[in-house]
Amino acid sequence: MIVVGYTPDVYGAAALEHGIAEARVRGTSLKVLNVTKGDALADPHFADSGEVGELRGALDNSGLEFVLDQSVVSDLVEALLEAMEDDAADLLVIGIRHRSPVGKLLMGSTAQRVLLDCPKPVLAVKPLK
Repeated sequence: MIVVGYTPDVYGAAALEHGIAEARVRGTSLKVLNVTKGDALADPHFADSGEVGELRGALDNSGLEFVLDQSVVSDLVEALLEAMEDDAADLLVIGIRHRSPVGKLLMGSTAQRVLLDCPKPVLAVKPLK
C-alpha cells in the first residue's frame, strides 16, 4: 500500500500524482490521508466537500483500490507515521515546498519531521512549475 499525505493544493496534487504512479508500478493500493487538527474554523489544508469530490474522481479514474481518510487528529505528522506502521504500508508520498534554512528554524518543518521519523521509505515531491 502507498500512503499519500494529501492537501488540496499543488503540493497535494503532486503527492497524489506520484502516489498513484507508484501504486501502479508496485501493483498495490492507496491510502490517502487528508487530516486536520481541527483547531481553526477553516483549514486550507483540509479538503472541503467540492475538493473531496474532485479527489474521489481522480482516485476512481486511477483504477486503483483506495481508502480516503479525512480525520481530525492531534498531530498531523503522527497521523502519517501511524499510517506507516501498517504492515501493508510500503511507501509514504508527501508534497514539499522550498523553505529557507531560517524559515525551517523559525517555523519548524512538518516534512522534515516526517523524513526523519518515518521508519519506511518516504518519497518527497515538488510540483512542477
